[in-house]
Amino acid sequence: MRALTRALAAAAVLLVALGGCAATGSESETVKPANLTVYPELKTYPNIPVIEDLPYGTEDGEPLLLDVCLPEGDVETSTPRPAIVSIHGGSWMRGDKGNAAWRSVCQWLASEGFVTVSINYRLAPAATFPAQLNDAQAAVEWLRDPAQTERYNLNPDEIGAFGGSAGGNLAALLGTTGEGDWTSGSRVAAVAALSAPTDIRERIPTTDAYNQDFGMVQLTYLGCTDLSTCPAASAASPVTLVDATDPPFFVAHAEDDFIPISQSDALVTALRNVGVETTYVTVKGAMHSIGLLDDDMMARIITFFSAALSSAPVPFANAQ
Repeated sequence: MRALTRALAAAAVLLVALGGCAATGSESETVKPANLTVYPELKTYPNIPVIEDLPYGTEDGEPLLLDVCLPEGDVETSTPRPAIVSIHGGSWMRGDKGNAAWRSVCQWLASEGFVTVSINYRLAPAATFPAQLNDAQAAVEWLRDPAQTERYNLNPDEIGAFGGSAGGNLAALLGTTGEGDWTSGSRVAAVAALSAPTDIRERIPTTDAYNQDFGMVQLTYLGCTDLSTCPAASAASPVTLVDATDPPFFVAHAEDDFIPISQSDALVTALRNVGVETTYVTVKGAMHSIGLLDDDMMARIITFFSAALSSAPVPFANAQ
């Protein structure tokens, strides 16, 4: 699988080099998913070790837990690895780092050379925003701790974020919250967000494929009774936080997703308006979140992270 994905990634790079239509940071592309979508829960990576249930913090007397997925042969190289924080979806109210699909995502990213941590975070309604973001930020800071950089042979300057759906919202918030250096605190150097709600200041209309009232989901996440008077709504909306020092973004969304594609359109527009390199891939159909991960999409994401998390990233390159 690694060889196939690397080959596809190389092909994507070649298309760009030849002036083809592959989306770059200043372009967008619409693609058709493969006939046989490779949903990640169908993939296993027996050679990728997983260290489960490590505490990365404590809240309300309970540990916050993550899994570490290590690149094959990681201990045998002296070159520090880039890292990615993987954030599961579930409407901010459910989901788990260890379910089959998100475990596969963690191992897939590790199979491509990234030390990957798949995190659990506090869920609504017991916890409301910004608890979920604070937990994701704590995971980034945990990775930057010298104990972890040495233990897992990772480069603290090369940390990215990956998320789908609600997890995409949180990954985007990691990229847009705060300003300045991507290499300190909880800042990240690259973000890949799939099917992400990016502006939750107003009720997001959904298709009949979603069997809940998403407006109530938003209110539950925010801990509010009315969006129009909810102070957390703006802070939880990545589109409102964009600035020219944000890292490169990869954004993907299906045209008929139950989360309207206008959510990703708005984020991409905001990022590009301030000069942030943003790769945007829209997909025919209604696949959601990591359901978008056929081999082509996986290759595109690996190409993005491989470039964005290469050695010595230069913050604010587009902020002139």
